[in-house]
Amino acid sequence: MKGLVIKSTGSWYNVKHNNTIYTCRLKGKFRIKGIKNTNPITVGDYVDFKLEENQNTGVIHHIHERRNYIIRKSVNLSKQTHIIASNIDQVFLLITIDNPKTFTGFIDRFLASAEAYKIPAILLFNKVDTYNEKSLLIKEKLKSIYTKIGYQCIDISAIKNTNIDVVKNLMKDKVSMFSGHSGVGKSTLANAIDEKLNLKTKEISTQYSQGQHTTTFAEMFELPNNGFLIDTPGIKGFGVVDFEKNEVTNYFPEFFALKGNCKFNDCLHINEPKCAVKNALNNEKIAASRYKSYQQIIQGDEEHYRIDEYAAL
Repeated sequence: MKGLVIKSTGSWYNVKHNNTIYTCRLKGKFRIKGIKNTNPITVGDYVDFKLEENQNTGVIHHIHERRNYIIRKSVNLSKQTHIIASNIDQVFLLITIDNPKTFTGFIDRFLASAEAYKIPAILLFNKVDTYNEKSLLIKEKLKSIYTKIGYQCIDISAIKNTNIDVVKNLMKDKVSMFSGHSGVGKSTLANAIDEKLNLKTKEISTQYSQGQHTTTFAEMFELPNNGFLIDTPGIKGFGVVDFEKNEVTNYFPEFFALKGNCKFNDCLHINEPKCAVKNALNNEKIAASRYKSYQQIIQGDEEHYRIDEYAAL
């Protein structure tokens, strides 16, 4: 039987087939093929499975080819990767200026990965009802940077129901994924999209101003508007995977638009002469924060952020 993986708990998977959900495990041979992913199967995958004799469980024996996926380096296992979800029509990246902070380095790495797999990304600036004057200014600067590049940016408040209908309309008839740090309000937004979901939410840790994990495993939910929502666990960092240096420019739209004007076809926009990207940077036509993120990826630096990162905007 062919089914859709709607929940992954690590060793067991909920697979939907003809409106019936089966609990399945992975056939053993998949675990000895040298797969470097922490999860060989992810939410959004289509799989073939067989029901076990005299059991209410099934065994997955085939994974269908993925149309796309969002992948990152595993935080605790640096040589392995973690596929967050697959076969996605669009991804919503939730951003908060405070409680917790979402820095540009994280945003840019996430967007570059979405670009690499041709997944449209929309930026949702959540909790706008709580921002003070300084936070509002930072938010507007960030929106200006990403809107100029071509990304749709929307102010929302999942608590106050601000622009939730806008998000609902964008999700109609599509498979959408919510992503972002712990505490940015993914589950709260999901509940605002469809109150029947009733997902667990938690307050921000006041001691560290960090989010606390409420969603432990990725899970897909069917929505009333013929859409599907993939709610994902909060992620602290986003390590990019399998990016060749000469390809990274392609994943930064504003860089890609200029690369043809560089003197050298293989220009990496670091130290090369007559570089159109560096020229645009010097003329403030490219955001310094975006160029710094690009540099870090090119140089293979680990993802790291500074407390004063917003000050450079």
